[in-house]
Amino acid sequence: MLVVCCFLVLLSAGGCGENGSVLTEAELDRIAITEKIQLVEEAGGLVLIVGGETITSDEIIEASADPYAKDMSVAELLRPIAQGSDLEQFKEQARRSLKEVVMGSISGVLLYQHAKREIGSNADEAVDKMAEKELRKFVLKYGGDQAKADEALKEMGMDRESYKERHKRFIITQSYLASRLPYKKPVTYGELVEYYEKNKDELFFKPARLKFRLIDIEIAKVEITDPNQNRLEESGKLGEKLMRQIRAGEDFGKLAEQYSHGHWGMFGGLWPALQPDSLVEPYDILAEKTELIKTGETAGPIETVGHIFIVKLEERQLEGYEPLEKVQGQVNNRILADRQNEAIIRLNERLLRQAAIGETDEFVDFCLEKIYRMSNDQEETAVETK
Repeated sequence: MLVVCCFLVLLSAGGCGENGSVLTEAELDRIAITEKIQLVEEAGGLVLIVGGETITSDEIIEASADPYAKDMSVAELLRPIAQGSDLEQFKEQARRSLKEVVMGSISGVLLYQHAKREIGSNADEAVDKMAEKELRKFVLKYGGDQAKADEALKEMGMDRESYKERHKRFIITQSYLASRLPYKKPVTYGELVEYYEKNKDELFFKPARLKFRLIDIEIAKVEITDPNQNRLEESGKLGEKLMRQIRAGEDFGKLAEQYSHGHWGMFGGLWPALQPDSLVEPYDILAEKTELIKTGETAGPIETVGHIFIVKLEERQLEGYEPLEKVQGQVNNRILADRQNEAIIRLNERLLRQAAIGETDEFVDFCLEKIYRMSNDQEETAVETK
């Protein structure tokens, strides 16, 4: 399902009522304000007018489909569906998702307009300075090269002024919510315990893990100078020799680089951390052998099928749960986030109910038809190119 991301982002700084938990109905009524929503035909197609602001089909189509995948637009996400069905099937499958995006845009406009009226013009100068600061930070990402920054903005469909305007809208809405919807009620210890117990299996369980270095002597690869020599015997002698060197203080990692035939030899024999039961034959024997030594200690030579091992235990994590005392801050933040999300959902629903009064269905259909044409035109062009 597509995410109504712009509205959620605007609400990220606030979202709880003055009672400290979630918004009351009175507070919802205070924030939610009905604006006239009109469907207007302009050059290029239909647009929505929300309280005097225009929402175009291009804005909807090019909007980010997911805040965690910002490089993917709505059109890109829906393209496979459009290319795999006829127009009516596509509309049926994609209408609900696209309507969420449209409603999210409407909600963002409604909230911004209300916030701007509440804050008034007194904050204009401060907001302008903050938006200018955000623009300077953006330019610094490109080494202070204004031309490169302008090119990047162009690729994002913006220029300097529209970039600043975008941040001004964000700042105004966020400031309004932070001031009108303070978050005061602290999380009780009982809430912490309840949340921890309910979610510890999913969030705070630690599987057993091993991290070790390994000198892996593959018997078949041990060089012999005399055809009468026994490779297994020579491998054992090499293992004993290396163990003496390690006990004498030589660096395990350097010896692994020189003598280990294993995949991780070039990295000083250091394996990535893994669960003991994920070790497959012949390396499964290492899970048992590392249980017998302490961190920093070495075991070997260990003879197994086709190999002689020398293992050094770097780190061992036992299976269990992170204690509440260690993750209390995380639990506290998650509870606060859940409260925010509950408030966001309720406020969003209220604004969307108002927005639904407007003529949005025809606009959604127009956007869907446009995406369908774009997707299949691209497909036809690709076929012709081949």
